[in-house]
Amino acid sequence: MPNRITQYLHNVFRSNETHLHELKYLFWECTQRCNLRCRHCGSDCSASAATPDMPFEDFLQAVVPLTERYGRDRITVVITGGEPLLRKDLAQCGMALRKHGFRWGVVTNGLAYTREVHGQLMAAGMGAATVSLDGFETSHNYLRCNGRSFAGAMDAIDLIAGTKRLFYDVVTCVNRRNIDELEGLKELLIGRGVKAWRLFTIAPIGRAAGQEEMQLRGEELRRLMSFIAASRREGRMDVKFSCEAYVGSYETRVRDGYFFCRAGINIASVLIDGSISACPNISRKFAQGNIYRDNFTEVWEERFGRMRDRGRMKSGLCASCRDFRHCLGGAMHLRNEESGEIMVCHNRLLATASSKV
Repeated sequence: MPNRITQYLHNVFRSNETHLHELKYLFWECTQRCNLRCRHCGSDCSASAATPDMPFEDFLQAVVPLTERYGRDRITVVITGGEPLLRKDLAQCGMALRKHGFRWGVVTNGLAYTREVHGQLMAAGMGAATVSLDGFETSHNYLRCNGRSFAGAMDAIDLIAGTKRLFYDVVTCVNRRNIDELEGLKELLIGRGVKAWRLFTIAPIGRAAGQEEMQLRGEELRRLMSFIAASRREGRMDVKFSCEAYVGSYETRVRDGYFFCRAGINIASVLIDGSISACPNISRKFAQGNIYRDNFTEVWEERFGRMRDRGRMKSGLCASCRDFRHCLGGAMHLRNEESGEIMVCHNRLLATASSKV
């Protein structure tokens, strides 16, 4: 089990961070258009989105006052979608963000990430990038529903991993189709010079809600945790489990610290329709305002009570859980948008798997 003293100290730290709720990461859903139609998409994006791209000027006007509250270079804007590279003005957006005191990065599937695009984004001050790679060619292309997706992702990884002044990671959505490929995938990434690899599981949201056969079962989840823990002991690459869930006895063995869902605490987002939310993966019904009618800074400071008072999450499966004080109800994106109850409990899945060993 996690060390009681360090877990206690983490809980105190988490409480203090929640009280301060200093904004550190701001996601901008700049488009819902995408050049792929992935089976596990949490947003159900498509090539022709119902909502048009948000004008950059609208986003910038809403968030520039944040620099008065936090100062320059204190907030990182993470540009996401859809696929951000479908915007022709992406480099210009990035350059304007740097001018106004924001660090910025991009999340991409890599299909449109060419050497020319890379050069433009770097010249515009991009400081961070995340690329998705979901298995070897057959598995990745199956999940992404595109025969060219794997090659595009690998080209993007080579460009990004070869750039020294860039913070980056490769992310992999682990599912029942690619879980047996993880060891080989690790060697592939190490061979390409990748330094950071983050793994997560499929959440039953968006288009992925209809892909139950791809979601890991208890024993498979335990295999994933064991793989990450062993890879971290090797020390050849920074491998970690994402921030999506509390994982009981695997805490600190699969990530740098203890689980902490920072949605609404250090993380906010501006969604495609102007909604002000926390992590962009959580239910849109949890939005706390809209940039077209509210002051962003005031919304951030005065709302998000549900995210900051996680005691409200002690219901359903969480009501009688002895680990609630550590996970506080898990990640917000795993909360059902209607009932607010948790849809997947990783800790429970792992406990069930361990009892069968």
